[in-house]
Amino acid sequence: MKNPKNWLTVTFAAVFLAACGSGQKSSDGQDSTATVPPAENDGWVSLFDGETTNGWHTYLRDTVTAAWTAQNGELRFNPELPAEQRGDIVTDGEYENYELELEWQISSGGNSGIIFSVHEAPEFTATYQTGIEMQVLDNIDGADRHDETHLAGTLYDLIGSTEVSKPKPVGEWNLARIRKNNGQITLWLNDVQTADVTIGTPEWEALLNDSKFKDWEGFAKFPKGKIALQDHGNVVAYRNIRIKEL
Repeated sequence: MKNPKNWLTVTFAAVFLAACGSGQKSSDGQDSTATVPPAENDGWVSLFDGETTNGWHTYLRDTVTAAWTAQNGELRFNPELPAEQRGDIVTDGEYENYELELEWQISSGGNSGIIFSVHEAPEFTATYQTGIEMQVLDNIDGADRHDETHLAGTLYDLIGSTEVSKPKPVGEWNLARIRKNNGQITLWLNDVQTADVTIGTPEWEALLNDSKFKDWEGFAKFPKGKIALQDHGNVVAYRNIRIKEL
């Protein structure tokens, strides 16, 4: 039987937009081009000032732990620090209907995620217990690459396919976009749509019942929540993080 995670997806269309911004060097010395303008306009608000971790904190803590640092215009995670200095970071604010744009750069074999609609409460010990994830992955060497719904840009463990998961090579920057509006979730990776589904519909329920989240009490139950960047134990960096509330 064909995997319902794939046949339930909508038809995906590639949308090619001209990259904006000037070429620059990434922190590892490689050339890269910013595709998300940092300026705030048309309702867009920056969630990262490029210099500090203001506006963020480690999940269930008051401040950002030492593993996350702001450097060279990036929020960068260092997995080498002890567990008590690590953890997912979340926005101080909560959001319900919005468009979110950011860029990510993953290490070789690396895994991370952009988790949204996170309900921060002591009864939920991790962001992914309530939040929905857009996967960040090295599709070539990442351990999670063997499941199509775990590839880069997918709606993690729900919707994904090799046809639309097209991350750039390790060391280059990828543009992620998430639109969440009245329960409808649409994802794009490098301007290619990777998922589109509405929470509560028969399509959503079928996907959920075929996923690891089937019996999770709090998963995707909170329309308004925080945005998280995941500590999955690998080096990862994020930049040009901005949001536009709808």
